[in-house]
Amino acid sequence: MATKVPNRQDAVKTAPPVRTPVGDTFSELVVQVSRLHGLLSAAGDSLARPAGQTSARWRVLAAVEDAPSTVAQIARMWGLARQSVQRVADALVDERSCAYEENPGHRRAQLLRITPRGRRALLTIQDAQRTWADALGEEIGEADLRKANVVLTSAIRAVSSGPARG
Repeated sequence: MATKVPNRQDAVKTAPPVRTPVGDTFSELVVQVSRLHGLLSAAGDSLARPAGQTSARWRVLAAVEDAPSTVAQIARMWGLARQSVQRVADALVDERSCAYEENPGHRRAQLLRITPRGRRALLTIQDAQRTWADALGEEIGEADLRKANVVLTSAIRAVSSGPARG
């Protein structure tokens, strides 16, 4: 025997909060930047692959190109979790593209430095990236790229100091 459920008022239905037009525009920018990040990561992997690297390894190699750094410093520079940078750094050390050395400024936080092998890989990637960037830069145009850089710099500054920043 089926029991009939008495009519009850449905849960209060409220419209989702509406963003302001500028909030909608910022949200659209976030979506576009997220899409661009995915495309750039894939492109970075393609550019790094001939050197036997990935875009994550490329970032770490580039971070220590001019001077050794700690894993924590590299993580802060790229806005990444220290643990993820540690895994990449350890892999680069295992393959002898980087090496750890003592840090005179800190007993436990070793410095990561690039080795000649890592420098050769980095130069291979940088050569490929230069050709790729020049071609895309020509397609997009310098003026538009300069405007985009100004907007992204402002967005980074605002998000870095904004209320959602944990």
